[in-house]
Amino acid sequence: MPAIKINQKLRRVEIQKFELDNEIVFNYFDNLPMADRDDKLIRALYIGVLALMEDRISAFLSKTTNELGTELESLKMIFEMKKELFYKSTIKGALAEDEIAEFMNDYFQSKKMGDKALLTGNAAGEIPRNKTGDIICRVNGDEELRIVIECKFDKSIKLGTIDSKDLFIRKTDTAWSQLIEAEANRNSKVSLIVFDRSLVDNSILKFCENVGYIPEIGFIAIINSQKGDYDNLIIAYMLARDIAINAKKIDLDKNILAVLVTRIIKDISEIRSIKLLVQRNIDTNQEILKQIEKSMLLMEFNQKYLAQFLQTGTLTKKDLLDFYMGDEVKDRFKLIEKEINEI
Repeated sequence: MPAIKINQKLRRVEIQKFELDNEIVFNYFDNLPMADRDDKLIRALYIGVLALMEDRISAFLSKTTNELGTELESLKMIFEMKKELFYKSTIKGALAEDEIAEFMNDYFQSKKMGDKALLTGNAAGEIPRNKTGDIICRVNGDEELRIVIECKFDKSIKLGTIDSKDLFIRKTDTAWSQLIEAEANRNSKVSLIVFDRSLVDNSILKFCENVGYIPEIGFIAIINSQKGDYDNLIIAYMLARDIAINAKKIDLDKNILAVLVTRIIKDISEIRSIKLLVQRNIDTNQEILKQIEKSMLLMEFNQKYLAQFLQTGTLTKKDLLDFYMGDEVKDRFKLIEKEINEI
């Protein structure tokens, strides 16, 4: 009896008793809380079906079946599927929202914060039939103290400053409009819009390369989801959080606030630039160390066979093979390379 049954009347896929013997799948679900497993299984099935519908991925899987080992094939498959799904315009928005909400909750938990990120899904907000505002973050769990996050992985969204707004053309979404709309629709204290570096308009990149603040409008954060770099989102959120917490207690001078936040963002950007320079120097110095160690190992290796040759006047065929292959040097260097990489 087949495991899958298609119920045409109800338009449903019904799965009978089902078991799967796969190490990767087992490890993934084994590390999930029991309450999350059913939801993740449905999500995995949905993403998998979308992947199989994509011709390029199907061709890729067919091509690599006999060329790669099981682990490498699985890793490459996951990467290609994620990349393909991400750039597929019909679903990249939903995937972005899920990943960002999950990342935020993991961050809150790791920092022992009481904040909670909740997906709004298809639920309308304060504005009738309006779904703008993808994620609501409750600060310290307070239902009334909210920060709204709008995810826009869409290159067509421009900055949209008030002085560039033409009221007589067809309405188009902009960073400004989405920030204002999200805050009003979700009744939040502060709004934040997230763009991915690979899918962002140049007008936004010119305004800010990492984190931006528009006085009395909201924050812009530019992340790199393909590299798993969400640092700018955290910076923007924590600044928005400070404003949200303190705005209800004191009457803020918006002009002074703009100066303070702009300076903070500038200093953070400079620190990140310094960090990148340090990391590059570390990488460069590690490569220099590796080259020095390689040269020293080769000198020792060559000296050993030269001494043997001078002593005996010859080298055996086995000695010549060992000298040519140099496996001894390779093995020793692997250990040294590991130590250098851990510096």
